[in-house]
Amino acid sequence: MDLVPALEEPLKKVLGPATAKVMAEHLGLHTVGDLLHHYPRRYAERGELTRLADLPLEEHVTVVAQVATARILKFNGGRGQRLEVTITDGSGELQLVFFGRGIHKPHKDLLPGTRAMFAGKASVFNRKMQLAHPAYQLLNAESSDEAAEAVGSWAGALLPIYPATAKLESWKIAKAVDLVLPSAREAEDPLPESLREGRGLAPLPEALLKIHRPQTKDDVAGARDRLKWDEAFVLQVALARRRFAETQLTAVPRVPKPDGLLTAFDAKLPFTLTDGQQKVSKEIFDDLATEHPMHRLLQGEVGSGKTMVALRAMLAVVDAGGQAAMLAPTEVLAQQHHRSITEMMGELAQGGMLGGAEHATKVVLLTGSMGMAARRQALLDLATAEAGVVIGTHALIEDKVQFDDLGLVVVDEQHRFGVEQRDALRSKGKQPPHLLVMTATPIPRTVAMTVFGDLETSVLDQLPAGRSPIASHVVPAADKPHFLARAWERVREEVSNGHQAYVVCPRIGDDEDEKPKKGAAKKQSAEDEAEKRPPLAVLDVAEELARGPLQGLKVEVLHGRMQPDDKDAVMRRFAAGETDVLVATTVIEVGVNVPNATAMVIMDADRFGVSQLHQLRGRVGRGSAAGLCLLVTEMPEAAPARARLGAVAATLDGFELSRIDLEQRREGDVLGQAQSGVRSSLRMLAVIEDEEIIAEAREEATKVVSADPELKSLPALRVALDALLDEEREQYLDKG
Repeated sequence: MDLVPALEEPLKKVLGPATAKVMAEHLGLHTVGDLLHHYPRRYAERGELTRLADLPLEEHVTVVAQVATARILKFNGGRGQRLEVTITDGSGELQLVFFGRGIHKPHKDLLPGTRAMFAGKASVFNRKMQLAHPAYQLLNAESSDEAAEAVGSWAGALLPIYPATAKLESWKIAKAVDLVLPSAREAEDPLPESLREGRGLAPLPEALLKIHRPQTKDDVAGARDRLKWDEAFVLQVALARRRFAETQLTAVPRVPKPDGLLTAFDAKLPFTLTDGQQKVSKEIFDDLATEHPMHRLLQGEVGSGKTMVALRAMLAVVDAGGQAAMLAPTEVLAQQHHRSITEMMGELAQGGMLGGAEHATKVVLLTGSMGMAARRQALLDLATAEAGVVIGTHALIEDKVQFDDLGLVVVDEQHRFGVEQRDALRSKGKQPPHLLVMTATPIPRTVAMTVFGDLETSVLDQLPAGRSPIASHVVPAADKPHFLARAWERVREEVSNGHQAYVVCPRIGDDEDEKPKKGAAKKQSAEDEAEKRPPLAVLDVAEELARGPLQGLKVEVLHGRMQPDDKDAVMRRFAAGETDVLVATTVIEVGVNVPNATAMVIMDADRFGVSQLHQLRGRVGRGSAAGLCLLVTEMPEAAPARARLGAVAATLDGFELSRIDLEQRREGDVLGQAQSGVRSSLRMLAVIEDEEIIAEAREEATKVVSADPELKSLPALRVALDALLDEEREQYLDKG
């Protein structure tokens, strides 16, 4: 009978079914190895008090502090009573509240002067930070036996504080770790010995012991360095193997004819390409000329001219006898790309038609809502190579769609596509086609190395001539209602100057599912009230504006639940200048190009992420007139969400904003959920701070993989790789 390796032992065998169930459901921990890799978030020192001043709101927190006061108060005409305890740590105070029958034990335990660890969810009540019914463990040696034992084991050492949940406090996790810690000695080391010794990194068993039970701060620092390297290196090996596998595939080199379609297109351009566009085009053309499939990520600010670069690449492939497909995330965007590309190409897009130019090709659109006849014609044009360029939505991926010779796939707005879809389109080529992925969400270099590590990266950071600056301001509607009135006046001013405006709302409205659940209203802080209020809705806001501050202007709505034809009609009217103000959801976030729109008001702006606000803002100032973006919020000045809006208003640099966005997000969002819906594997590595480690790990990983692609000489690394790449992540990387 095979013995299960110590680290693969299920937790229910070691900790018992009840604790193991909570760990699996709430923390995603199933095996001894999972628990050993659930590292402390921070450490409290005996004698050193945790800063209460820095507690994050609405999070499960563990603090070490001293009781200052404790008193029982009566309420409800004397029928109810509550215990209020104030704890302090020198940096601030925190109120603990216990109700009803639950007050007797804490009243006995929590006497002034008592030190303890407290765990609970930090919330605000009557503008004061509080923990309601926190769990606690006394740290006074003379109290109960359990606490004496706790102090004994912690005396002089650092107290690990674990990421915890309401169902499982930090100290209970610490006790569970104590039970599995001996198994750490059997952990197999994934780092090649030469790499570990060359960089002076501790062996894995030692790092695991020291991260959980450090004696000194140096223990923690050494263990962290080592564990960060593990994460960075194993992930980079996975990506290096993907890149290596790609180099083993063959593709048809696509070199444009000297005086063909591309030359004719360039000759009719009314402007010259920016230096950035020329540099990136050269990188792409060099890739297209090789016998291996191009794998390139093109990132550039909204309006930096990515579509022009992609179109020239598509025309180069058509010139070389192949076909090119552009995949857009929505019908509105596919239609818009089709319109703008056929306009830019003019008679060069009229292949096979009267008036078509000598080198012309056909540019077809393929979407789900097309009529039967148009669809049949488009499919025929693709199968017979009559059409060199096709622009479409997911409809391109269906089995019925056959290409004569697919040479290039361009994917617009990468983050909106499942990996399977990209893969399905790539499988339509006789040989693997070249792949160009575009995104207008600026991605810091290290994130690109981590999330898109199997793609080479090109960056367009220059805006074409003629783009105007965008002024951005936060409008605090709760503190200063007259600011909001002024915002609507500014919109009227823009319209009277012949321009147009967007108003963006987080929600559509009119839908039962969207309405907030009814519940007992509690006394709330301003921040709570702003949070709990349902987000503003397009249909309500449009009606209010048309009746009130924007009366007399032509106001229309646009949202995702409208029929495709209706959406397109609304967009056409707006693009033609027939509509003054478009009230919309984030459907306008990607690709809507109306140079005459100069103002944008984003309602409940705090409900959007930093990069989403930046994307939305990029829809204005696309012509010669300056742009204006107003971020409306009900959040009080002290709220973290207000700081985020301030950051967006302060800079137009998308890369700077993406750094801020990452620094503010919880660890784990960057990789996992953003890309594959799977819990992230990054526990120790901070993608922004650890830029150097990631870059070095990428280099080392490339060396290791090119010397031994199957990792035959590194069995422990293979095991670590299998653990990182559970099936879903493996597929995600595979299809990258």
